[in-house]
Order: sequence, then C-alpha cells, then structure tokens
Amino acid sequence: MPPSQGRLAARVGAGIMLTRVLGFVRERVFAHYFGAGVTADAFRAALKIPNVIRNLLGEGTLSASLIPVYAGMIERGESEKAQRLAGVIASVLVLLTAVLAFIGIALAPLITDFVVPGFSGERRALAITLVRIMFPMSGLLILSAWCLGILNTHRRFFLSYAAPALWNITQIATLITLGGVLVELDLVVALAWGALLGGLLQLLVQLPATLRLTGGVKWGLDLKAPGVRQVIGRWVPVVVGAGAYQISSIVDTQLASLLAQGAVAILGYAQLVAILPVSLFGVSVAAVALPELARDAVGAVGNDQQVLRARLGAGMQRIAFFALPSAVAFAALAPEIIGALFQTGAFGAAQTLIAAGALAAYSIGVPAQASVKLLASGHYALGDTKTPVRIAVVSVIVSAVSAFLLMRRFGPAGIALGASIAAYLNMSLNFGTLSAKVGRILESPERRAIVLAAAATVPAAFSGVGVAAALRDGPVWLAALLALAGFGAVYGVVTLLLGHPEAVKLWAALRRRSGHSTDS
Repeated sequence: MPPSQGRLAARVGAGIMLTRVLGFVRERVFAHYFGAGVTADAFRAALKIPNVIRNLLGEGTLSASLIPVYAGMIERGESEKAQRLAGVIASVLVLLTAVLAFIGIALAPLITDFVVPGFSGERRALAITLVRIMFPMSGLLILSAWCLGILNTHRRFFLSYAAPALWNITQIATLITLGGVLVELDLVVALAWGALLGGLLQLLVQLPATLRLTGGVKWGLDLKAPGVRQVIGRWVPVVVGAGAYQISSIVDTQLASLLAQGAVAILGYAQLVAILPVSLFGVSVAAVALPELARDAVGAVGNDQQVLRARLGAGMQRIAFFALPSAVAFAALAPEIIGALFQTGAFGAAQTLIAAGALAAYSIGVPAQASVKLLASGHYALGDTKTPVRIAVVSVIVSAVSAFLLMRRFGPAGIALGASIAAYLNMSLNFGTLSAKVGRILESPERRAIVLAAAATVPAAFSGVGVAAALRDGPVWLAALLALAGFGAVYGVVTLLLGHPEAVKLWAALRRRSGHSTDS
C-alpha cells in the first residue's frame, strides 16, 4: 500500500523546510554584507532572470505536463514507453537550455534593461555582469526539474525538494569564506559564481536516483515517440500560463526599480519569507496530489469524479489549516520576523520597517497563493492546461494595475498588496471553473474545518502580539521566537479543542511518535 497523502506531503514539506531554513541563513548572511543597497539591488535583479526561466520552463510547468503522461504510462504498466518518453524530454531540455544559455549571455544588457529599466550607472553595469554569470544556471535548474518530475511520479519526494539546499549551501560557504577577504563588488561576483556551482550540484545529486528509476536515459529527439507530443502539447499552454505569472513577477521588479534605491532588494527579502508557507503547504500538497490526481483521472468518469473531489477537498482543508495561521502570523508579527531574520550589519532598522510592510501586504495573499497550486493541479490532471492559463492572464493584468496604483501611495508594500489582490482573483476563478467540472469540491466538513482554522487565528494573533509587545525592549530575535511560539501554541490548542480534523491528526501523530498509544 502506498504511503498516505499526508505522509507524502510531510516528506515534501521536510525537503522544502530544509531548503528554506538554509535559504534564510543565506539571506541573513547576504543582508549582513550587502544590506539593501546598490549591490543587493543588482544581485536581486540578476537572479530574477534565471528564476523566471526556471519557473517558466521547469518545476511546476514541466511537472504539470510530464507527470500526468508519465504516471499514466507507469500506471498502465508501459515501462518501456515511459523510459523512452523520459529520454526524449531530457534530450529536448538539454538542447533548449544550451540555446537559452547562449542567448542569455549574449543579450545580457538588453535583458537587464528590460527587467530593471530604472537601473543606471553602477547598478546597471553590475547587474549585467551578474546576469552573464548566472544565466546558465537556469538550464541546470530546468534539468533539475526533469529529475523532480520523474522522482515525484515514483513517490520519491524528499530528495527532489531537499536538493536545492545545496544551492543555498554553496552561497553561504562563498560568503562566509570570502566575506572578510573581498571588497563588496568582488564578493557579489564571487557569490554569483557560487550560485552557478550550487545549481550544478542541485542537479547532480538527483541524477543517480532518477537514472535508476528510469533505467537510464535513452537520448534522442524522436518527437513521434509515445507521449512526447502529448507532453509538449500540454507543456506549451502551461508555459504560457507560467509566463503570465513570471510577467507579473517581472512587472513587480520593474516597478520596484523605479522606486527608491533598495526597493528591489526589499521586495526580495519580503518575498522569501512570504513564500515559505506557500512552498511548505501549497506546493507540498499539490506536488503529492498531482501524480495521484493523474492516476485517478485515467478514465475518470462517473464515480471516479468523487475520488477527485475528495482528494481536492482534503488538500484544500490541509492547506487552509497551515496557510491561514501563517498569513495572520506574518501580518501581525512582520517587524519582529524581518528584524530577527535580516537586521544585521548593513541591514538596519529602517530597512526592517520597509520590508515588514511589504511582508504584511504579501501575507494577505498567502492562503490564496497556496490554494492555487492545488486547484491548478486539478485542471492539469484532467488534461486541461488552458483554463489556468486564461485565469493567470487575467490575474496578471489585475496585479500589474493594482501594484502600479498602490505603489504610489505605499511604496514596495503597494506592489506586494497588488499581488495579493490578484492571488484571490486567481484562486476564485480556478475554484469556480474546477467545481464546474467535478462538482462541489468543499463539502460541509471541509468548509467547517476552514472556518474553525480561521477562527482559531484570532486568539493566536492576540497572544503573539502580546508577547512581542512585552519583549519589545529585548533582543528582536527573542521577541520573534517567543511571539511565534505563543501564536503557534494557542492556535494548536484552540484547533484541537474545536476538533479540527487536521489538528486531531497532528496530535495523534505526535503521540505516536512520543510512544503513546492512540487507541487507549
């Protein structure tokens, strides 16, 4: 019997948590040396490019198109066809990434001017240099996404989501080793090379397990091989949809580059924190659900729709249980969280307050962003890659317009608030269109559970804010730690007392691990 969805999601979450914890360490060291000045802006802008391409052609997009087809072949016992499909897709990706790397290096000045039109002089020149160094990293991360798709289909989740930890480790090692030796401009160039090396290591650590599962790679560009055109046919619209999201991300960076110096870096710090619950809970649940939804959808007619609905409903309930308190905690304790994580060296109290405002604005959209991942997976599993694309395009337009209007009043926080508004529109439209296909996704038990989770965040927020206020004159890291601990403890106790299904399951799991019987 395969492991439960909750246990598989926990494996994804564990891998992501490892990566994110190291990511925060990386960012704290980065903040210590670069703060939110010219160098930090240039590095953030240069890193935006490979991240956009990775998100555009890898991870979610490749998984959404490859996993349903590949999983379907595995489910039907067509192992040889699956191996051939994996080889052709890998070959296409190698060719594609090589071409992209050449183009990126050659056109670095044009790319930089497009992404950050507000940059000039030293910031622009440095950003161009960093783009040329880090652009090939996008190809490595796309190939890493191919490994992720194969591993996830075979229910191997931890390795693929923990592998990016190596990307963080190489950058941390670069900064710690060279931070006291090199001047700031030389250090940021060395950091770019460290990021490129980390991308290579992230790919290499996944290859052995991936190759064992596929029985090796049969290289070739036979686009007529079984399933290849189906994957590419699904991939193109998903890429277009992801392109809409990435356009939104680029627009946010473009707008930030027009604000005061440091705005691009400030948004980067806030996004890193805000994306944590989306990755831990939204991505983990969606990543586990997609292969299973794809298996459910093989010939999904009649009663099979009930299986899809149940899996989607359970996923939304689980996401809400974790994403809602995360959003409220980030909004209520933003200054303490940002201060504890990044306020060191060149990152001072003024930068903390600006980044905290952006984090609070981003936190509003966290539950919606986390849910969209699962809802889009429902469409993908049913073979519909076009509906999420149309919705994404509408959401991008709303995000860009909202961000432009709001940034004039609220600065970086206005850009973040525009993204949150669009996230709820995206979630609502995906939920409505998917419900029209499979029927009611949230039955009464799931709706009640979501309401209970939302209600429990209220006393939890009062607890967290109260602790933070009491410790305001002490070390910021201690105030953040104890405030978050108080928030989490109250939320856990209240949801358990209210009988929330996820709280009951979590408590039972904790008792089992501590050696107590749940049957007594």
